[in-house]
Amino acid sequence: LGKCLLSPIVLAAYAYNRSLSELGPGGRGEDEPGALCQLFAFLMAFFGLAPTLLLLAMALECWLSLGHPYFYRRHLTRRLGAALVPAAAGLCALFCALPLLGFGAPMQYCPGTWCFIRMAGGGPSQLGFPVLYASLMGLLVLAIVACNVSSMRQLYGMARRQPRRGPAPAATAAASPRMEELDHLVLLALMTVLFTVCSPGSFIRAYMGAFAADFNENADLSALRFLSVNSIVDPWVFIIFRTSVFRSFVRRVCRRLGSRR
Repeated sequence: LGKCLLSPIVLAAYAYNRSLSELGPGGRGEDEPGALCQLFAFLMAFFGLAPTLLLLAMALECWLSLGHPYFYRRHLTRRLGAALVPAAAGLCALFCALPLLGFGAPMQYCPGTWCFIRMAGGGPSQLGFPVLYASLMGLLVLAIVACNVSSMRQLYGMARRQPRRGPAPAATAAASPRMEELDHLVLLALMTVLFTVCSPGSFIRAYMGAFAADFNENADLSALRFLSVNSIVDPWVFIIFRTSVFRSFVRRVCRRLGSRR
């Protein structure tokens, strides 16, 4: 949804060779962003925060289902899961609308094709929101990583507790619980590493702009591009590494390691 809403605005700016402030109504330049630039900044903040909050919900569900299955079975219902998505989206929308109400300020960034919250060169009222936003995102990332690491420990322990059997046909080995747990472990580890590497750049830029007065739009653009790598590559990692070809490759590697031991 974020790609579908934001990409046409960027493509229109390139097609007309105009910045977002010039393209939308009420804008006069970088210092006075128009309605389109303000909308773009809101959508950027929203679609950065809301998916991260949903990722935390998914990581918590995975951790509870593996580590606390009785609590998970009793208290986590489908109705709760269905209510969680609109509740998270509503809270994120209210939080990201604060710059439109005066706490924080939207700003057009170089090369004029994207807008975000001002992260440097403003007063306390303008820089308070990006610090709060970065702190919240940082806490969410740390919580996601902690839940995923705990889930990986649970999967590794479950795989080790599976009884070792003698040589078995390929069909039986492919369906063994040990192999299923190793498949999930590898996929979760790859997605956690990718998420952890791509996320911190935007938080660091927000803190540097607020406390070190480091106004560098090229560095901000690099942090944005680095953050976008996660949302682009992550679905492909999930699609590719959940295929039967990759599963058979992981199983062959594990069998070779086990035979050497």
